[in-house]
Formats: sequence, C-alpha cells, structure tokens
Amino acid sequence: MKSILLATASAALLGMATMAQADTTIELQRFFGACEADYGTVTDVSKAVGECGIITSLVNKFEAENPDIKVNVTTVEWPGYNQLNAQLASNAAPDVVSVHYSAISDYSTRGLFMPLDDLFASAGIDPADFSDAARGGATKDGKMYALPFDNWTMLFHVNLNLMKEAGLVNADGTPILPTSVDEFFEQGKQFKEKTGKPYLVQIYANETAAYMRIFYTLMMQQDYDFFKDPSKIDLSGPEAKKALEFMKKIHDEGLSTLDMDYSAAVSGFSSGEGGIEVNGTWLIGDLDAQSKEEGNALSGGYTVYPVPQFYPAKNATYVDGHGWAVPRGDRDEDKMAAIGKLFKFLEDNDYEWARTGHLPSVKAVFDMPEFKALPHRDKIVEIAKIGQTLPEGVMRQFALQDIVGEELAAAINGNKSVDDALARIEERVNDLLGNL
Repeated sequence: MKSILLATASAALLGMATMAQADTTIELQRFFGACEADYGTVTDVSKAVGECGIITSLVNKFEAENPDIKVNVTTVEWPGYNQLNAQLASNAAPDVVSVHYSAISDYSTRGLFMPLDDLFASAGIDPADFSDAARGGATKDGKMYALPFDNWTMLFHVNLNLMKEAGLVNADGTPILPTSVDEFFEQGKQFKEKTGKPYLVQIYANETAAYMRIFYTLMMQQDYDFFKDPSKIDLSGPEAKKALEFMKKIHDEGLSTLDMDYSAAVSGFSSGEGGIEVNGTWLIGDLDAQSKEEGNALSGGYTVYPVPQFYPAKNATYVDGHGWAVPRGDRDEDKMAAIGKLFKFLEDNDYEWARTGHLPSVKAVFDMPEFKALPHRDKIVEIAKIGQTLPEGVMRQFALQDIVGEELAAAINGNKSVDDALARIEERVNDLLGNL
C-alpha cells in the first residue's frame, strides 16, 4: 500500500510539473498607469473606466479565458522608452510592449521590433480590418510592426458650467467655440472677464509633447507641408511663425493657466480652474464619469470637441496612436502563438478600449450601436477623417517632439524670440535627422 501511495503521489507531482511546464508566460510591459488596487481582479471589462482600468481588466479577462497563458504585466512610467532601450541593449526585452506609432520607426529601422505580418496571418488578424489611420501608423516600409490599438489626438475638453457663466453657450446648451484666431481671443477675453479664470487649462511645465502636438495641428490647418522632404523640417514659411505667435499670444494675454505640469492640469480642470482643458482623447471616460457625479466642478456640465479649425485652409488635426509591438528576441512557437492569441483578443475587444475616448483602430467598431451610444463620440468621430500624421518617412518622431517642444516652450515663455526658436528647431531637428 505504501508503495502504491508513493507511486501515486509521484505521478501526481509529475503531472503537476508537466502542467506547469505547459503553461506559456507572456511578459507584457506597458504604460497607461497602475491601478491594481481597484482593478487587479476585475474581469468584467464593462465595469472598468479609464485607460488603466480598462487595459488591466482586459488582461485579466484574457487570462481567465486562456488559463494556459499567464501574462506578467510590468507598468512603466510614460512613455517607457528609456527602460525599453536598456532592456534591448542587455537582451532582456519583454515579449510585448505598448508603443506610440510615432516611435515605431526608431526601433523597426534597427531591427529591434519584429515585423508582425506572419503572426497576424496565423492568428487570424486581417490588416484590412483596421482604419487607414491606425494601420498606416503601425506600418513602416510596407510591414506592420505593431498591433494597432487606437488613434488619439488633443481635444478641447469643455467645462459647460463655466462657459454658461461666461455667456458662451448656445440656446441648445452647446458651447460657443472659436472658428478663427480672432474669435479665440474675443471669446477668451470674455471668459476671463466674466469668470475671473483663464480660458484654457494647458500643460506648460515639464512638458514637450503638448506644445508640439498643438503646433503641428496649427500648421496642418494652414495646409503647410513642413516635412515635404521627410529627411528635414522646413519652418521657413509664414505658417510656422503664425502658429507659434498664436500660441505665445495666448500665454502673454493671460488666457491660459501657467506653470502646470500634466497632473496639475488634469486636476486643475477637474476642480474648475479654467474653462477648456487642452488634452487628449484618453481623458473622456474619466471626465464624463466625473460629470455624472454630484458636487464637483463638472457636475452636469462636461462636453468635448476636436481642436477648433482656426485657419480656413484645411480641416485637420495632428493624430498619433497606441499599438503593441514585439521586441527582438528568441521565442518558441508556443510563445508566439500565445502572443498571437493575445493580439487577436485585443482586436476583438477594441470597442472596450474605445470607451477610454481613444478612436477605435478596428473599422467595424465605428458602426457598432454601442460605440455610437458612447458619450460625446458623435462630436469627435470626424477625427478619423481629418486626423493627420507626419509622413511615414520621418524618422525619430518621438525624439523630435522633445526638440520641438523645448524650443516652442522657450519662445512661449519669453526666453527667446519666435524667430530664434523656429531657427533653432530647424537646426537641431535637421542635425539629428541628417546624422542617422
């Protein structure tokens, strides 16, 4: 009997070991924040709100539906590329990483991201399922280097309660927003006089990206092809000077909050410190949820619109997007199959991610009644048509935002002239692009 028990126990242990060895683990590294305390065990994605909550719940749901696959999530501070660079240098990169479309070329051109076309085919992912903007953002030199997850852009998040106080609301309750540069300053001054608060809430401190995104949008609205040659930037035209002078005048006339970093700007708008927050699509879910609660600055009074068209030449706005890439590394067939299954799951659940406020990457989601019923989507869905990226051939796009943003900030804050800032952007950007 003792021998039988020992044999049975040994067999059971062997079976458990075999099962453990059969499990596949995906090391996934992402930004989007940390919220394990609130969503660490949530698998009902419909109960999640915001970027962190929804992506955490999605991963939980995937694991629950695929018990043979474990997803180890590492959360990095946005944007996480310094950490990724160090991991790639030491051959210790994760299996899957969150990435901006604008950063993909930095890695794909050096063979640091794997092309995913074969993986998509084996997982049943058809590139034609994605919107042109999303597929284009993830495609470099004819190959897809990331699973498209969304498109995003900067928006005008509006505090309707303060806009009413300023007399800037139509009879139907919609906000009166500017349709030209002159109207912006007329309405901005009226808002400040009526409320005693700045018209805009902007991210001015410890920031480069926000400056760059609005600058690109203002030039695109003037139909100025500042990267006609993808190997260099051209800011010699009057359009660039007009865009930067507009941005500087907002600062000089006191129509924006000052010295706020990202967190301060988000909390400042939420607490009613200004009328319109210039920030991304990713805030729609959280701000709309706040507006449905009682006793806060946005209660019953939040809406959102694309950045207004300030120039008549072209209805356009700068867009980027998020995707999921697979860094260079040795992975067996089981691991790649598991990654393919995860990617297919994320594609199939793109509607859930679109609840953050980001525009869907999957074309079919735009036609879903559930998507159309989401708050404010009717106001921003046009971005899928007017959104404009930098040309695919522009390298080091994520690095360029630091150069462009630093110089724009210097001019806006009065540390150098507009002409000097534009000249310095050209010099620094073209030096970088000319020495790749």
